[in-house]
Amino acid sequence: MRIAVLKFPGTNGDYDVVRALELAGIPGEVVWYRDYRPGVYDAVVLAGGFSYGDRLRAGAVAAASEAVQRLREDVDNGVPVLGICNGFQILTEAGILPGVLAPNDPPGFVSKWIPVKVVDRDTPFTFMYEEGEVVYMPVAHAEGRYVPSGPYRAVFKYVENVNGSFDNVAGVARGPVLGLMPHPERAVDPHISRRGTGGLKLWLSLKKWLRG
Repeated sequence: MRIAVLKFPGTNGDYDVVRALELAGIPGEVVWYRDYRPGVYDAVVLAGGFSYGDRLRAGAVAAASEAVQRLREDVDNGVPVLGICNGFQILTEAGILPGVLAPNDPPGFVSKWIPVKVVDRDTPFTFMYEEGEVVYMPVAHAEGRYVPSGPYRAVFKYVENVNGSFDNVAGVARGPVLGLMPHPERAVDPHISRRGTGGLKLWLSLKKWLRG
């Protein structure tokens, strides 16, 4: 089992994801974006951070990279792909996930632990949750307001809307791809996760999914 954690210039959440995967009992490896090749990995995670310094728009430059073009091949072949925060922004900028992540309303950077509701269990990352289950995860973003561009499938919703997202949307899915603004990798370790380990089931779901 091989899980790629893609690292672009400015990505800073890659090793947090590797640690979360380790706590769930599955290996993860940080893969520099230029070295990524499709058909090699069982799942791919685009971690959070500020790829390319969020120039133009958050995730816009990374979305145009050859690595993301290669990622489409894995998506087409049903490989589970997860985008967290900046990773979610990259996936929407690339059109792999629908919608736009616009500047927060009210504007500004929001960094806090928040309650998030699971509204769709039918993904490789959420089927171990109960539908309607509320878990706490931290958010840390200035451009996380979800604006739909057509039909979309919500998977997570904010209990308290912190950024003006349409219909409280915190995460959406299309096929095997899930993107969310909250950070499940920061809500896995009982020793340092101040509001619990609500993100751990996401990684355990992935492990069980991959093992069939």
